[in-house]
Amino acid sequence: MINHLKRFSKTVGTSRSLRSQLLTRSLFILAVLLLLIGLLQYYLMKDFLYRSKAESMHSQIMTIPKDLFNNSDQRPYKKPQDNEAKNDNSHPNRPLFLMPDTSIAIIHEDGTVTDAKADNGIPVPVLSKEAIEALISDSMMNRGAGKQTKYKLMTDAEGTEQLVILNPLGPPNNSRSSDYIQMGSSTAPITTALMQQLLIFLFLSLLALAGGFALYIPVLRRTLIPLSRMISTVEQIDSGKLDERFPHLQGQEEIDRLSRSFNGMLERLETSFEAEKNAMERMRQFVADASHELRTPLTSIHGFLEVLLRGAASKPEQLQSALTSMHGESKRINKLVEDLLVLAKFDQDPQLHRSDLSLTATIREMQPQLRMLAGNRDVRYVLTEEIHGSYDSDKLKQVILNLFQNAVQHTDPVEGSIIIRLIHEGKQVKLSVRDNGVGINEQHLSRLFERFYRSDQSRGRKYGGAGLGLAISQSIVEAHGGEIKVRSRLGQGSEFDVIFPVSFQADYQL
Repeated sequence: MINHLKRFSKTVGTSRSLRSQLLTRSLFILAVLLLLIGLLQYYLMKDFLYRSKAESMHSQIMTIPKDLFNNSDQRPYKKPQDNEAKNDNSHPNRPLFLMPDTSIAIIHEDGTVTDAKADNGIPVPVLSKEAIEALISDSMMNRGAGKQTKYKLMTDAEGTEQLVILNPLGPPNNSRSSDYIQMGSSTAPITTALMQQLLIFLFLSLLALAGGFALYIPVLRRTLIPLSRMISTVEQIDSGKLDERFPHLQGQEEIDRLSRSFNGMLERLETSFEAEKNAMERMRQFVADASHELRTPLTSIHGFLEVLLRGAASKPEQLQSALTSMHGESKRINKLVEDLLVLAKFDQDPQLHRSDLSLTATIREMQPQLRMLAGNRDVRYVLTEEIHGSYDSDKLKQVILNLFQNAVQHTDPVEGSIIIRLIHEGKQVKLSVRDNGVGINEQHLSRLFERFYRSDQSRGRKYGGAGLGLAISQSIVEAHGGEIKVRSRLGQGSEFDVIFPVSFQADYQL
């Protein structure tokens, strides 16, 4: 996990930093948005200007007296004087009141087109029959107030793009008119205005990008300060300081959530490493203690064998003594190995063979064995009748026997007194074994149930044991869902309490 944190800090610190990525992507998004806005503005303005131009042309057509186009023989044209003929480019049969960048023509009922402004205007674009019919249809449909004038973009013979509209030749409400006026205007001024607006927008967009670049850098630097703090913390953690924690209130919800997640992970890592360290330490101590406990009887057996090999085997008395000692040491080794196997099974998979068991009857059944172990010590029983529960009979007897042997080992052979008590205590069942022995120093109580641990008072070999009895008892009790406690004072004896919860208790009427 530390390696993952290290790679995370290196990734953030690479040349392609998060700050540069955020800056690049933010400016890219801003540029795309400005481009879209510019294109949208261009097309909307283009459509608006074309429609405005079409409306202006329609208004201009409406101001032209229709009599100018009704009869070519009676049209009031301006005839040029002799001294003006050379400078006048107008046709004697054409009106002279339109702008020079426009074209105007009359579309007759039979489909013929008459150019009404040939010499002083731009060429009239030739519309197809389908386009004429479409514009006539749109013109008929859009008569009246509030209707938009329909237009069409065409290219004339000189390659000039024109905006073309049609209007009936006659009174505005005369639906029987069969001739139409076609008016066109060059789109070059509109295109020029649009390009000017587009260049202005492009210039302003570049200024906006430059301003965004200048403003984003300090903003991003300040925004990424919490992440930089996390990188510093990760570097400290990478050096082995698992007690370091990320600040979790930095004003940014995502960073705060990440900090809390990392802190939780670090707490679990620290706990795990500490537990592993303690487990390794206990394992080393366990191996050392087990080796010590096994080495002593093995060394004794080896010594007796050497004595026998040197000739003691021919002497009955020495042979019998050596065999008796070796038998006792082998029993100690066998007991130690059995205890270690029991603890190993409980560590791996504690399996209990439960059955409905009377605790009172079990203790009474063990009284002869306990009396024999007590010798001349005074043993008393305070038992509540008919306490039943779901227990493993053999394992429970082992707990009682271990606690009783511990009391026997630490009490005077003659003046010693042991009390076994079985009572209800609230919603619990408590089995206690109390003695009046030498007691246990308070500094040893917290470690009394550790494997191979023995208090200073029990170091003598006359007490026997390898310091596994209490550890085995604790494992059995915890496998039953209970707990075991000890109370002791020097010179006043000790009391071991085994407490089972009420869920393991059931009363039966016999």
